[in-house]
Amino acid sequence: MEFFEVLKMRNPVLFWFGFANLLAVLVLVGLGFTKQVEYAGTNAWWKPTKFALATVILSWSLGWYTGYLSKSIDISITNWIIVITLGFEVLYIAWQAGRGQASHYNVTTPFYAAMFSLMALAASIATLAVAYISIKFFTESFPNLPDYYLWAIRSGMLLFVVFSFEGFAMGTRMAHTVGGIDGGKGLPFLNWSRTLGDLRIAHFIGMHALQVLPLLAWYVLKDIKWTFVLAALYTILAIYVLLQALQAKPFLRFIQ
Repeated sequence: MEFFEVLKMRNPVLFWFGFANLLAVLVLVGLGFTKQVEYAGTNAWWKPTKFALATVILSWSLGWYTGYLSKSIDISITNWIIVITLGFEVLYIAWQAGRGQASHYNVTTPFYAAMFSLMALAASIATLAVAYISIKFFTESFPNLPDYYLWAIRSGMLLFVVFSFEGFAMGTRMAHTVGGIDGGKGLPFLNWSRTLGDLRIAHFIGMHALQVLPLLAWYVLKDIKWTFVLAALYTILAIYVLLQALQAKPFLRFIQ
């Protein structure tokens, strides 16, 4: 509870946006169990649930990190960029899920094609907002932050930006599966392909460096050299998983 109190003081906009998405997660999970809607052989409600949950994590992470930055109008603008762009994505994905329609790669009508393009634009703008915050972490002074924690935040943000834009690899292919069509047998809830390459996995791993690296640096490593080692190994893992997917190889081959 102390974490949430501090988070609310640091960045109330992203705190409440994250909280709203957490409520959306609960509603979507309830719909997933009570109002069955299927798309491509999976429960359609899990996709907006995953996006809403990812938005909770991102919003609260950025809310916490921006608390270290000097208060200025550009941070307020960045907050609302995150709210508008990601709020739009979650709402549209949930709306399409409820109709049993695809939100991504759906260009079957001019409207769906326009909305897919708007989602790509929204994701790009949100990523650029995070990139802007990362620049501030390189340009501002943080005398009260341990160097290992500061570099973990910087590294996590850089990896987030790079692997967020990796999403264009899926957009240009109009699919996230390599070696076959989207859909079919996948891991529970995540729905990552068990038999083919899946570009979503590297996307997921790279973007969540924003949480993994700072948490491990703060609670476990507590050393700048080991933080750099961790960041390097994490980057290698994300790149390896991406190359593996591009070769149409499943991430977890032993799970069939």
